[in-house]
Amino acid sequence: MEIKQAIEFSDNIRDKISDLYVEAFFDIALKHFSNDKDKLKKAFAPMFLLEYFYVAVIDNEIIGMTACMDKGNFCLNIDKKIFVKHLGVFKGLFAYFANKNYIKKFAATIEIDKETAIIEYVATDTKYRGKGVASTIMKYIFTSTEFKHYVLEVADTNVNAFELYKKLGYKELYRKKFMPGSGINFFIYMKYSKE
Repeated sequence: MEIKQAIEFSDNIRDKISDLYVEAFFDIALKHFSNDKDKLKKAFAPMFLLEYFYVAVIDNEIIGMTACMDKGNFCLNIDKKIFVKHLGVFKGLFAYFANKNYIKKFAATIEIDKETAIIEYVATDTKYRGKGVASTIMKYIFTSTEFKHYVLEVADTNVNAFELYKKLGYKELYRKKFMPGSGINFFIYMKYSKE
């Protein structure tokens, strides 16, 4: 397995990143925007900012991804017109405002300084889950970036991810209640610090 920055690939890597993203986060959040995974993949693909993504590659196949960025940046360029084009007016506007609100809330919820990076969108191809893909990407990020601390959030219902982060050395900072009826009780905020 090799870890590379997504920016090293041609622009069509966006389609694979979007596939991984939608498959990983459909049940957690994306199904509220559309039940059609293909529409979601087309809507999100042009919005990924490749300079923030790291991908795992085996035999020229991208099998996992993770985004890592510093304070003030986000790995998606949320575009209202693209959401409306692919999801329709009502669901497109809903997706736009929900994503904008998520970005704003995340930035306000967790304390971040210039030595701290945000980890987002940890996703592994279903055929490779449980094989150390996410751990390998995360360890690569820890050793190849200059940050001293890494923060992330995980839904309490995503037990496998929560356990993985604990195994990697992330410590729980706190939990924040989430929207009733969403299927998520809390978002758990976690932090990893280099020794």
